Amino acid sequence: MTVAQTSAVNRPTRGRWAIMACVTMVTVLTYLDRLNLAIAGKYIQDELSLSTHTMGWVLSAFLLGYSLFQIPGGWAGDRYGPKNILTGAILLWSLFTALTGLAPDLILSRWVGVAGSLMIVRFLVGVGEAANSPNNNKIIANWIGSDHRGIGSSFMVMGIGIGGALTPPFIAWIMQQWGWRSSFYLSGLLGLFVMLIWKWYVTDTPEEHPKVNAEELALIQQRPTGKLKGVERKKPPWKPMFANRSVWGLSLGYLCQGFPIYFYHTWFFIYLVRVRHLSITQGGFWGSTPYLAIAILAPVGGWFSDAAVRKVGKRIGRRLAVCVGMFGSAVLLWAGAGISSSASAITLLALGAGLNMFAATTFWATCIDLTEDYTASLSGVMNTFGNLGGWLSPIVSAYVATRFGWNRALDCAAAVSIASGLFFLLVRADQRIDQANGFTSAAETPDLTVAT
Repeated sequence: MTVAQTSAVNRPTRGRWAIMACVTMVTVLTYLDRLNLAIAGKYIQDELSLSTHTMGWVLSAFLLGYSLFQIPGGWAGDRYGPKNILTGAILLWSLFTALTGLAPDLILSRWVGVAGSLMIVRFLVGVGEAANSPNNNKIIANWIGSDHRGIGSSFMVMGIGIGGALTPPFIAWIMQQWGWRSSFYLSGLLGLFVMLIWKWYVTDTPEEHPKVNAEELALIQQRPTGKLKGVERKKPPWKPMFANRSVWGLSLGYLCQGFPIYFYHTWFFIYLVRVRHLSITQGGFWGSTPYLAIAILAPVGGWFSDAAVRKVGKRIGRRLAVCVGMFGSAVLLWAGAGISSSASAITLLALGAGLNMFAATTFWATCIDLTEDYTASLSGVMNTFGNLGGWLSPIVSAYVATRFGWNRALDCAAAVSIASGLFFLLVRADQRIDQANGFTSAAETPDLTVAT
């Protein structure tokens, strides 16, 4: 056997990156099923005679279910394994996405009305999707070595940008061809297809995957080549977790990170039409630019975070990545609000969204840094706070815009972005949570990748 042949035999496989592509795929699906109701909302209101106020309640039902089940979804992933939990979750939210098109005709509507039926169905879509991010982050923790956690997390965050950019034209085209109900039927069918791919290809850990060789496993585990045993599943250390300063810095920072990004999810299109005087068609086109920026800048943020960690260590490196993203986003929000040129404003505001999610990759990577054993549980805690910021964002933004104008609403989002970076300064990514005392030094704690 030649040296080249020997090298080829011992070359690490690349199964971990195929798994990361699956993480992106599922995240894209969540945004398809999450945003389709907002896009179809006008047609639903017209056909079912729903007021704007009532439609607001229907739209908010998803976020309620999504927020309430973040922590249970994360706990379940740590306890039973992220593959099986997410397989069931995809099935759940895909079925109820499809049922959204039938909700007005369900027997349930006889008791709670059409709007009530829609709210219950969308609440259950949110319950299913709540398991997505915590369990995807658990997959990342199990499959990606500690030197590439930022890049690994960026595959999930990048899916937000791709899903947000592709969903509006895709759903609009389906509605034009076959009506608004068909958009939910086809979205649900696509979800079942994604679920089958996930069930067939993904495993909880690389040790279980037939396409991962010993050399790739050694890269992931950062240990001598060989198969490792998983650790015993234990109850998440809830008390030490909530007593830990880093957890509070992480969670409050993510609450503030969620506030400005939900401005883009809820008010950005209206801002473009009302303030920048774009047509509906132009607003739909330019409204996708923040998501394109997210798709591009999320992996850049992941790379930057990992590079900073290698250069100055986890404690400073993770803080630097978040502060660059959130402070930079704040500057762009302020600048975009104040500039007169609409084209320049849209560019700056889109880049502001991109830098926001540049930082988000580090938030998710830090969940893994702090507690690999309970990554999904901690991710659920953090994302619960993020959704609290998301819930507050459209309410506070509307109040500020009504009282002081839309520029001040953007200034408010910029100020909250600054607060996000400041809260993250409380986080020490070099110290891991420990059930006994709240944390142990990373230098004293083995860097395990947990098999569940």
